[in-house]
Amino acid sequence: RITPVDIKCAHEFGFRIKLLAVSKFDGKALDIRVHPAMIPESKPMANVNGVLNAIMVRDDLMEENILVGHGAGSLPTGSAVVGDVVEIARNLLSGASERVPVQSFQTRSVKKIPLRPMQDIEGEYFLRFLVQDKPGVLSKISGILGQHDISIESMIQRGRAMDGKGVPLVMMTHQAREKNIQQALKEIEQLDVVCEKTVLIRVER
Repeated sequence: RITPVDIKCAHEFGFRIKLLAVSKFDGKALDIRVHPAMIPESKPMANVNGVLNAIMVRDDLMEENILVGHGAGSLPTGSAVVGDVVEIARNLLSGASERVPVQSFQTRSVKKIPLRPMQDIEGEYFLRFLVQDKPGVLSKISGILGQHDISIESMIQRGRAMDGKGVPLVMMTHQAREKNIQQALKEIEQLDVVCEKTVLIRVER
C-alpha cells in the first residue's frame, strides 16, 4: 500500500523506504521482523538499489559492518549454487565433520531464545492519513495519539480536497510502543473524518 506520495514524503523527511529483515538481540529476547522501513538517506543501506542486496551487522565493539552484493540474476544465483555444490563435494572427499553450520553454533551449543512480541517493540513511525478537509481534523487525530502516549515529531499536509476526496496528512512520531500505535490507529480509523486505512511505515535509524 506504499504509494508515490509516501516515497516523496519520506524524502522530504530525509528518508528512503526499503524492505528490511530486522533481527535485534538485547541479551534477553530476540526481535525478528520483516517489513518496509524508512532509513535515513545518509546511511549506506538506503543507497542499495536494483538487484543489490545488503546485510548490516552492528554490535557494541565493531559498530556497523555492511556487505553489499548481487542478490538476483542468473550469474549470481548460478555462482551461489556451484559454490554450495563444491563445498559439499570437498566435505565428502575429505570426510570433514564438525564444520561451522549455518546457524554458526554446533547443535549441542544452540539454546532457545525467547522472541519479543511485535506489540512490545518500540520505535519511530511514519503515519499517512487520508482525511476530510475540515477544521478540527488535526486536533482529533493528535488528541487520540496523545491519549496513547504518542507524540508527533513533524508533520506535512498537502493541498486541498478535490472531487470529494480527502487530503493526505503525514506525521512522523517520536519513540512509541507498537501496541499503543495500533490501538490509536484503530480509534482514528473510526473517525468520520478519516477516508481510508492509515499507511504505517516503521523507522529504522
